[in-house]
Amino acid sequence: MYAVHPPWFYRALSPKYLLCRVPVQDKVAYLTFDDGPVPEATPAVLKILKDHGVKATFFCVGENVHKHRDIFDLITADGHAAGNHSYNHLNGWKVSPGAYYNNVMKCREQFESRLFRPPHGRFSPAQYIVLRNDFRFVLWSVLTMDYHHAVSPGQCLQNATSGLEPGCVIVFHDSIKAREKMLFALPRFIEYAIEQGYRFEVLNEKL
Repeated sequence: MYAVHPPWFYRALSPKYLLCRVPVQDKVAYLTFDDGPVPEATPAVLKILKDHGVKATFFCVGENVHKHRDIFDLITADGHAAGNHSYNHLNGWKVSPGAYYNNVMKCREQFESRLFRPPHGRFSPAQYIVLRNDFRFVLWSVLTMDYHHAVSPGQCLQNATSGLEPGCVIVFHDSIKAREKMLFALPRFIEYAIEQGYRFEVLNEKL
C-alpha cells in the first residue's frame, strides 16, 4: 500500500557512505527516531525506552535542539546516540547543494555527530557527494509510517514487526504529528522484538 523501504538506487550506493541495514548475523535491531526533540513526544519516547531497557538513535533537527536543549541533554544522558537531521528539516529535492550543505553544517554546530539522515529520505547526487566525506548517511530498512494520516496505529505496528530482521534499522518519529501512532506501536514493537530474541543497540559511524 505504501512504500516502507528505501528506493533500490539508494540501497545500491556504497555502504561505506550510506547505510540502510547493518550487516550483522546476530539478532540486533536499531531503533531510530526522526524530527525531535520536542516536549510533546520525546520525553514520552525516552520513558518507554527506559522502561524496557532499550537504547536508540535520535536524528535531531538542529532548530529543535536549539529550542529544547534540556530535552536533547536527556537523550544523551540516557545513553542514546544522536544524529544530524539538518537544521530546518530541509527537503533536499527543493534546495541547492550549497544551501543543503550549509544547513546540515548549521545543525552540526548544535551537537557533534558524523551520522546524517536526510529529511524525507530525499537528497540529490550532488548533495550526497558534498556531504559523504563528513557524514555517514543513514536511511532505514523499514519506515513505520507513523507520520502518515492514512496509516492506522495497527498498520504502523505491522510495518515495524514485518521489517524485523538482523541488522534492521527501524524509523519512528518523535514528532507531534506522529505521536499518537508512535506511542501505540513503539512499546508493542519493542516487546515483540524482545520476545523474538532481539536486542537493541545504537548506531555509530563505524558500523
